[in-house]
Amino acid sequence: MIMSLPEEDLMCPVCCDIFADPVLLSCSHSFCRTCLKRCWDTGSRECPICRKKAPKSSPLSNLALKNICESALRGQSERGEGRINCSLHGEKLKLFCQVDKQPICVVCQSSKLHKTHDCSPIEEAIMNCKDELALSLKVLQDKVDNLKQIQRTSTDMSKYIKSQALETQRRIKSQFKQLHQVLCQEESARLAAVKKEEEEKIAVIKDKMKELSAEVLSLTDTISVIQEQLKEEDLVLLKNFKVTQDRGNSMVLGSNDTSGLLMDVTNHLCNLKYRVWEKMLDYIDYTPVILDPNTAHPCLILSENLTSLHYSKQPSSCPDNPERFHISAEVVAMTPLGSGSHHWVVETGNNQDWLLGVALLSVPRNTETEARPENGFWTLCFRDGEFRAMTSPPTRLTLSRIPKQIKVQLDYNKGMVSFFHPVDNTVIFTFTHTFTETLLPYFYTQSSHPLKIMPEKVLNTILRQ
Repeated sequence: MIMSLPEEDLMCPVCCDIFADPVLLSCSHSFCRTCLKRCWDTGSRECPICRKKAPKSSPLSNLALKNICESALRGQSERGEGRINCSLHGEKLKLFCQVDKQPICVVCQSSKLHKTHDCSPIEEAIMNCKDELALSLKVLQDKVDNLKQIQRTSTDMSKYIKSQALETQRRIKSQFKQLHQVLCQEESARLAAVKKEEEEKIAVIKDKMKELSAEVLSLTDTISVIQEQLKEEDLVLLKNFKVTQDRGNSMVLGSNDTSGLLMDVTNHLCNLKYRVWEKMLDYIDYTPVILDPNTAHPCLILSENLTSLHYSKQPSSCPDNPERFHISAEVVAMTPLGSGSHHWVVETGNNQDWLLGVALLSVPRNTETEARPENGFWTLCFRDGEFRAMTSPPTRLTLSRIPKQIKVQLDYNKGMVSFFHPVDNTVIFTFTHTFTETLLPYFYTQSSHPLKIMPEKVLNTILRQ
């Protein structure tokens, strides 16, 4: 039978591999068509084995041998056998060394190199290796999928950063435009004041010049009269002397005091920049706590100046960055609190569902966590018409009236978080804790009514020596 032929009888004497498209020479020797052509291209046209001259015509295909070789190759494929033997011993590779992770033959197993190594049948090793490779493939595929997701997220984040930059630039321009308008108005008012004083001073000078002109004219007339009297006869001069003298003596000169007529330059230029800045404080708000939009849950809408928030059922298209709260409608402020005393006032208004207070910088952002001290939250809650201090368990609070504003005060060094009525500064509740980590102002709401952080009055104090 075909399959009973030894494999070495099916090997080409040139490439030492099973014949591929064998051809038969007149000397009865067979070779692979490509092997024979390669030999003839580098030398004379003769048999590579017996050196007998071959005819010029193309050698005939050995169809019988070709069929046997193809059957042998199919048999190898069905049995999973390769055409690689042991490079040291020429034997079939029937074992797999578990230590060196290499296929070996039975002679190798008996050698010093592998004698003490665990070995398994090649078929079993193939299954185990395929399982391991399949697992590795899955791990690598998961990594590829993860990297592709990171790529998509990075692309989305790049687009979001560009929109953030444009929106931030727009807001900066808007605020500077407001400042420019205030400066322009102040400049116009001060230039108008200079113009007004100029006109008033010039009007005073003109009035004084009119008075002086009238006095000069009157004096000129009196001088003319006296000169005429001096030309009269002596008796006539004496007769009119008293009247002429009284006229001359009655001429009273106007005041020649010109003090205060010049422009009050000092009044207009004294500390001009400082006085303008002082005036601009009436148009400037200072808010002690500013919300961080990069931490806001997608359903929270922040105001342009980042001082108020409200809930929306339509989430915004923001990136899934690690700082952001992903589960609950929460946001923290951007100012870290790690020492000293801090306070801010929040206008709750008609909002009926909120939490206010402080939270650790390290609180998880991608899991649902109760706002309790053991989880890093110290908060006051208003929900269903009831106030609760979020202790463990929550402490229900009874208030005589529902405040429209809540003052939050943190004394980090003393370990106190207090909530007050800002109107009369009465305490609603106080947490005590020894803080060791950085805190952030914390806000939560699921109401469309905004929570607004109130601005504080800017005090201008000059230190004088």
